Amino acid sequence: MINRTQSHLFWGTNAPLSTLICAGLMIMATSRLAFALIVGGALIWTYGLTVLILGFAKPILPQKGREIIWVFLSSFLGSLYLLLIYFVSPFLAMETTFLILLAPLSCIGSGVCSRLEGSDPNDFILKVLLEALVLAGILIALALIREPLGFGSFSLPGGPQGIVTLVSFGSSLYFPVQIIAGSSGGLLILGYGLTLFRRFRNRYTSAGEEQ
Repeated sequence: MINRTQSHLFWGTNAPLSTLICAGLMIMATSRLAFALIVGGALIWTYGLTVLILGFAKPILPQKGREIIWVFLSSFLGSLYLLLIYFVSPFLAMETTFLILLAPLSCIGSGVCSRLEGSDPNDFILKVLLEALVLAGILIALALIREPLGFGSFSLPGGPQGIVTLVSFGSSLYFPVQIIAGSSGGLLILGYGLTLFRRFRNRYTSAGEEQ
């Protein structure tokens, strides 16, 4: 049960809120829901295809220099995703370039490539996709809090300007509330979320050990 707890997609030791490898993305990509959706897609794309390709190429990869291959492959896939977004909406691609290029760094930093070495590729690919989905879900959840408080709106990718405002609540929000849209507000919400996460994870871990 302890191993099961440690490998849990949300509460485990490799979960996004446990490692905080993607803390930068959680702060910068959640100011707008549109950005969070695009970056969430980049994470799923990069994580999934990186592990899928490495899984098939595992028998022929050299023992030395594998880390360089991991970085090159994930960076190439992240750039390819950015190129696809550019073909769909150049303005949206320009606004999210830096955020999308952080997805490969998050993929490598999460350790999924090194964990693939001792795992069955067929089972591990699904697990990695679920990890990426969990991380994307966290980004979207944070964006659903920050955008309406900071900008008084909900946005989606699309339109000639790259972002379509789906719902607007007006601009009569108090200035202290609008700070939530900035990096300091994202860091504040992430800090509160991390505190709640650790409290509930301790309860989950204690319950698992008792069983």
